[in-house]
Amino acid sequence: MNQNVILNHQELEHKIKRISYQIFETFSDENEIVLAGIASNGFILAEKISSILSSISDLNITLCEVKIDKSNPFNTVTTSISKEVYTNKGIVVIDDVLNSGSTLIYGVKHFLDVPVKKIKTAVLVDRNHKKFPVKVDFKGISFSTSLKEHVHVVFEKNNNYAYLV
Repeated sequence: MNQNVILNHQELEHKIKRISYQIFETFSDENEIVLAGIASNGFILAEKISSILSSISDLNITLCEVKIDKSNPFNTVTTSISKEVYTNKGIVVIDDVLNSGSTLIYGVKHFLDVPVKKIKTAVLVDRNHKKFPVKVDFKGISFSTSLKEHVHVVFEKNNNYAYLV
């Protein structure tokens, strides 16, 4: 299998830091926000963003893991926190790669069952193959690929990168 690195460790870390600052700027008028990462890489990304936000702001950050069946996102979506925790809060739904947009749109839909202040979305790589009208508010890179190509994000200790196969 041939793989081409599209973001090396340093570039990926820079993108995460930039996204974190953009989130802070957008939610600077709030006291607390919920970072809702799509399991599993989206949640890892949410943890990394939370760490940076904690160092640059005094926002109270709640991490939330969102579990979605990516092959059938219409199935039940579950979260690691109760609805009461994210009611009337600002929320950022986070995933590593935006392919068709179905995972992200069903993730956002889940949070619309209760009143929220604001919902934004963040991804590291936007592949530009959306089937749903999903706008990404914070993205690391837009990358046009063929439908047969796939983008993978790898989170390893001191070696994070994204590659195309």
